[in-house]
Amino acid sequence: MRADARRNYERLLAEARTVFAQHGTDAALEEIARRSGVGIGTLYRHFPNRQAIMNAVFQEAKTALLERSRELAHAEQPCGALIEWLRALISHAGEYRGLAGALMSASHDESLALSQCCVPLAEAGETLLARARDGGAVRADVSIGDLMQLTKAIALAAEQAPDDPNLPDRLLLLTLHGLRGDQRAQPAATPAATAPTS
Repeated sequence: MRADARRNYERLLAEARTVFAQHGTDAALEEIARRSGVGIGTLYRHFPNRQAIMNAVFQEAKTALLERSRELAHAEQPCGALIEWLRALISHAGEYRGLAGALMSASHDESLALSQCCVPLAEAGETLLARARDGGAVRADVSIGDLMQLTKAIALAAEQAPDDPNLPDRLLLLTLHGLRGDQRAQPAATPAATAPTS
C-alpha cells in the first residue's frame, strides 16, 4: 500500500472507531469518509462494505481476546478462566452499539467479512472450554458455539439497558446452573465473582 493510501486507511479506521462509538455500527459510512477528509469512493476502495470496515475495527479487540485466551489457558481454575474469557467477549461485543447483533449474524454466514473474527475466537474458546470440561466443571454437551452465541445475546440485551451496567454479569452468572454438570452451582454473591469450582 502506498504511503498516501496507508494514511487514508488508518485515518478511515480511526474515524470509524469514533463514529461507531458515538452513533453505533449502523452509522452512515459517508460520515466516516467526511471526517477522514476523503470521498466515499476512497472509503469503498479500502472497505467494500460495512462488514469489512467493522471487521477491521474489531481486529484490535480480536487480538486482545486471543492473547487473553492464551494467558487463561494456564489458569489454575479452568472453569473460572472460561467464565473470565466469556466476560471479556461480552465486554468487547458491547463496545459499539449494533456490534453484538452483527457478530451474531456473522457467526451464521461465512460470506460476511466479520465472520473472520468468529473462527479464531471459537478455536481459542474451545481450548478453555475443553479444560473446564476435562476438569468436570462443565457438562460434556456444552459447546463453544452455544457459549459464544450466549455472550452476543447478553451483549445485545445489555445494549437495550444502558442504565444497568451490572446486567451482563448477572445474566452470565445465571447461566452457571446450566454449565455445571452436578446442578449444584450457585450464582456468586457479587457480580465480579467467578464461577464456583466445587
